[in-house]
Amino acid sequence: MSDYANDVLVSADWVEEHIEEFQDDDPAYRLIEVDVDTEAYEEAHAPGAIGLNWETQLQDQTRRDVLSKEDFADVMGEHGLTEDSTVVLYGDNSNWFAAYTYWQFKYYGHDDVKLMNGGRDYWLANDYPTTTDVPEFSSQDYAASGPYEGIRAYRTDVENAMERGVPLVDVRSPEEFKGEILAPPGLQETAQRGGHIPGASNISWAATVNDDGTFKTADELRELYESDGVTDDQEVVAYCRIGERSSIAWFALHELLGYENVVNYDGSWTEWGNLVNAPIETGEAE
Repeated sequence: MSDYANDVLVSADWVEEHIEEFQDDDPAYRLIEVDVDTEAYEEAHAPGAIGLNWETQLQDQTRRDVLSKEDFADVMGEHGLTEDSTVVLYGDNSNWFAAYTYWQFKYYGHDDVKLMNGGRDYWLANDYPTTTDVPEFSSQDYAASGPYEGIRAYRTDVENAMERGVPLVDVRSPEEFKGEILAPPGLQETAQRGGHIPGASNISWAATVNDDGTFKTADELRELYESDGVTDDQEVVAYCRIGERSSIAWFALHELLGYENVVNYDGSWTEWGNLVNAPIETGEAE
């Protein structure tokens, strides 16, 4: 993993080597599986892993927004974390929602947080240990900081980025990008209109990972983005449908490649595709 800019990605082997520490009541190490629901977690998960539902536990469903700093701190403290815990995240779909949660941890100033390379599917496919036991850890006082807005984009930031010609990376499927569909098959349609933000490049999140769900090498990632004009000497805005897949791109660019000015537009197409009079393009990128 040393080719990456930051030490933020751990292997499944590393997690297995630390399984006992993840199961200890001491908050020094915490392993968290994050998915859009917890059914898969209930069937099998890594020993010591806490199961969090991204939709109901890590989102404010009334505001359709990230948890407030106070609510985030409450959730983490209830699950036995402190702001000094070494936190490792993993989940389904090559870490879609785990990457979003990583971004959320960084938004609230948690220093020592990492992703498990390959996520849940890799763990299961390679016969790492699993259990159905749900860990119970003593509650802790968790002190969140921030929020650190430098890694987040809002609607006005995207509008300004369009005007200034800042690279916009749309990580959705080509079909979503072209406006042929509004959401991946089987997932809820959350927008009124299809298409993409004018000027955006379509660099799918799937291109950042290998067939087994692990991230591609630093050289491969750099080539992927630079070939589309996304370089580390400029600002970059990543977006998708609800902000989870774009967190994969944010993680690859900001954390693995070390691009300094990368933001995640977590409002993404759910917001933009529902705005009145917002500019939208359909079809292939020009």
